[in-house]
This record gives sequence, structure tokens and C-alpha cells, in this order.
Amino acid sequence: MQVEVYFDILCPWCYIGKRRLTAALAGRMDAEVVWRSLELDPEGSRTAGPTAAEVIARYQSSPERAAARIRQIQSLGEAEGLRLDLHKARPVNSFDAHRLVRLGAAHELADEVLERLLYGYHTEGLDIASHQVLERLGAEAGLEPSAVRRTLEGTEFAEDVRADERSARERGVRGVPTLIVDGGTPASAVQDAEALGRLLGSRDPGPSTDS
Repeated sequence: MQVEVYFDILCPWCYIGKRRLTAALAGRMDAEVVWRSLELDPEGSRTAGPTAAEVIARYQSSPERAAARIRQIQSLGEAEGLRLDLHKARPVNSFDAHRLVRLGAAHELADEVLERLLYGYHTEGLDIASHQVLERLGAEAGLEPSAVRRTLEGTEFAEDVRADERSARERGVRGVPTLIVDGGTPASAVQDAEALGRLLGSRDPGPSTDS
């Protein structure tokens, strides 16, 4: 079973969805997770500006509603063991961070690289547009620093990211996190683990223990 997940590092729901998907897949040996890039803001600045909390507030009708929305996201994160610091995280252009996840995938470290980026951005408030920051996070996730540096200084994996984004449009993916199981219909990946488990179908029974 192939599970494709369209994501962006900037999205707190993607961090929550990743935790829930991990729980839904626990104990399964039949699933391959493929992380697909989909930038929330392809034209986003490489210079950090307002915090995520301030951006959320722009789309709410009152400060009270904004505060409630922020508390909701943070509480859902806490339920999954995450600390989402929306007052520290500052949205920036995530294109190079996506390329770094692609480099991780080439070395079978996509999950580790994505996890380090998500924690760095949402919990530590790091600037994931900074090549210096990305070099450190990539190395901490297990990548060779020289490979990270070469990737960031060049254009490697840029077309892969763009291809993911084209495929999202072609498949009717409108937001993140979205998952597609075995090429099927796009579905929200932020459902709870039980609902995701039903979506993913029955577990692989594994090898028989009969003598």
C-alpha cells in the first residue's frame, strides 16, 4: 500500500496529521509513505515577517476568535505530544526546505528530515528559509553536511518539488495535509488516528505462525 501525503512544513495541521498518521500505521508492514511537496505560499518571502499567530489573526473576525483558534491548534497539538509555538514560528518561503526533504528521501531519510524541520519551525521557531539553519537541521537528521550544502547552493530537486505541486493540481488536491492511498481519492490527513485507520483499510496480517 502506498500512502502519498501532500504537506508543507509551515502548516501546523501537517505536524498534527503526521503524528496521527504514524499512530494509524503503527504495527503495519504493508505501507510505504511518500511525502509530496505543496507550498502554502509559493511566493512567500525568504525574510521572516509576522508570526504564525499574527497571520492567523488576520483571517479572524475578532481578537477573541483569533485567540480561540490559536488555542485550538495548540491543544490539538498537545494531544499528539507536540508543542506548537505559533507566537514564535514565522512563516517564510519553504521551497528549499522541501528540496531538503527530497534529498532526505534520496537517502531514505525523508521522515527524519521532515520531522526535524517540523520541530525546528513549529517548536523552536527557526527560520527554515535560511540555508545555514537548513544545513544544521539536515545534518542533525542524518544527512551529510556536504550533500546538504551542495543541494542548497544549486537547483537539485527543484523540479521534483514543482512536479509534486503540478500533480496536486491535477489530482484535485486543494490543501495540506492531504493523503492519497494507492492512487485513490484525496482525503484529509488531519483526521484522528481511528478515522485514518479506517481510511487505510485492514492491517496486513503478516506471515502465518501456523506450523
